[in-house]
Amino acid sequence: MLVGVDVGGTFTDAVVAAGRRVHTAKVPTTPDDQGEGVVHAVRAALDAAGLRADQVARIAHGMTVGTNALLEGTGARTALVATEGLEDVLELRRQDRASLYRLDAAHAPPLVPADRVVPARERVGAEGVVTPLTPDAIEAVIAGVRATDPEAVAVGLLFSYAEPAHERAIAERLRAELPGVHVCASSEVLPEVREYERIATTALDAYLTPVLADYLAALGARASHAGLPAPAIMQSSGGLMPLDHAAAHASRTVLSGPAGGVVGAADVARADGAEIALAFDMGGTSCDVALIADGRPGRAHGSVVAGHPVHLPMLDIETVSAGGGSIAWADPGGALRVGPRSAGAVPGPAAYGRGGTVPTVTDANVALGRVSGDLGLGGTIALHEGPAREAVAGLADALGLDADACAQGIVEVAVQEMVSALHVVSVERGVDPRPGLLIAFGGAGPLHACAVADGLGMDRITCPATAGVLAALGMVVAGERRDHVQSVLCPSSDSDGLRRAIAPLVERALAELPDGRIEIRADCRYTGQSHALTVPWDPSAPAEALDEAFHEAHSRAAGQAIRDVPVEVVSVRVAAITDGPDLDLHAHDQPVEVHDGPASLPMPGSTCWVAAGWRAAVHRDGTIRMTRA
Repeated sequence: MLVGVDVGGTFTDAVVAAGRRVHTAKVPTTPDDQGEGVVHAVRAALDAAGLRADQVARIAHGMTVGTNALLEGTGARTALVATEGLEDVLELRRQDRASLYRLDAAHAPPLVPADRVVPARERVGAEGVVTPLTPDAIEAVIAGVRATDPEAVAVGLLFSYAEPAHERAIAERLRAELPGVHVCASSEVLPEVREYERIATTALDAYLTPVLADYLAALGARASHAGLPAPAIMQSSGGLMPLDHAAAHASRTVLSGPAGGVVGAADVARADGAEIALAFDMGGTSCDVALIADGRPGRAHGSVVAGHPVHLPMLDIETVSAGGGSIAWADPGGALRVGPRSAGAVPGPAAYGRGGTVPTVTDANVALGRVSGDLGLGGTIALHEGPAREAVAGLADALGLDADACAQGIVEVAVQEMVSALHVVSVERGVDPRPGLLIAFGGAGPLHACAVADGLGMDRITCPATAGVLAALGMVVAGERRDHVQSVLCPSSDSDGLRRAIAPLVERALAELPDGRIEIRADCRYTGQSHALTVPWDPSAPAEALDEAFHEAHSRAAGQAIRDVPVEVVSVRVAAITDGPDLDLHAHDQPVEVHDGPASLPMPGSTCWVAAGWRAAVHRDGTIRMTRA
């Protein structure tokens, strides 16, 4: 039996897959200790399946612990060791403004303030060591770091991606001199060019890892006490890794939960035979969207989370603060706004009857009569129309609207936020979404799917039977993945040099995942360019094949290929991958019911709103496929 658990801002979802049958549970998230909600959800799902804990072969878990610590500023007290003269790297960033036209906008403050940055007297240049790292210099670093009283230390030296010896020497001494303090080096986290992104990612890893490690240790103990196996952890890259590996590097899990949803949506896209699909995951706190082409999610090599760069392999996911619990409000100019604040799990929307008084997207839908009852959660959370209408009416008075118009406006503002995010991952990637399939899931996704499809000009929607818990199902069907990268900065014609560079990466990847298949990619650019495009690379193919792959990628991205300019390889990337189980969990039978909109169709853990002009076909397993009438 396989179990997947996803922790969201409002609910914790669990899925048990037993053969081709799926059993689910959805319980309120426990913000003070997410592990409590995880075990509660797993037990509830096992009870629903009539199974015992000792029958579980694997638990896969996606969570928001690291992301929450980043958003709330509750990570570890972190120090940074930087090359002397480069102490301000986190403050200087890329010397760009937070907002091009708003001079009052500010970047998020660095995770390591200036008074906890310790200089290391050393320097490496293109020809090798320029300033040696002496024993006295190491002692000065140790003394300086000790004076900051850190809980974690990031070591990020200027050219450590090419020559890591100085960084390793400092990290080893810090670990010996400061037992109990987490130490990470940038050459271990991200041996890649671009010192700001590399050092900022390392600082983030140091800042979050102690928090995540404590959580995972407690979760492992809870699982063991409940007779369950230690959970595998979903990475931002969409692959699972063992609990102890995740506990060592929290930066790889900042998009853990959203990645599970995209993996689950890709499974649906493959079952539906969709060449192009858009994953639309609207939960209680936020909305995560992604592009899926030929059943494979788009990939990126970095993102910005809470204003901080995370320059690591991850799924290409765009997130906006538009969830069911997002709070609607009036700005000083009298405009209706939605988010980024959320009512969260406690007290939640006013409609939950738990003391919430501010209007949310969920309250607007309740007031409009689009959702009612107990959310398909077995009566654990019932919706109350009175408090919802009262909350919306208060905002309507402030805006000078009647209550129904205000509720409709709340929904429309939230929908526009989500349509804009879907444009980013489709139109701005050069993909026309209109012929594609919209896969709507999350507790609030099917409720807004028709409006989102209208905004994108799409004609087909699939709301999986497991829409309310698809992120947890994504954990079940996910495989394992290990990613490694190394900057090389050499001509594409140097095939021997490139093969020498990937050999240790392949060895490390297979040591971590012996049964994995190897995928190799190269970040290429024309000589003189500052940014690169990532293309597949077969080391056994002629060198011209890599050039041609880059020319084609450049033509797609920029409209032309410049074939008379030499190609340079910036970095090589190696991934070891194992596929997840093929469970065939999605309906292929003929629909048993057809509904023309407007209609509200209950789903387990969600509600599907069929808007006017749409037709919904309900399948025996509960999957709903909608097309324009």
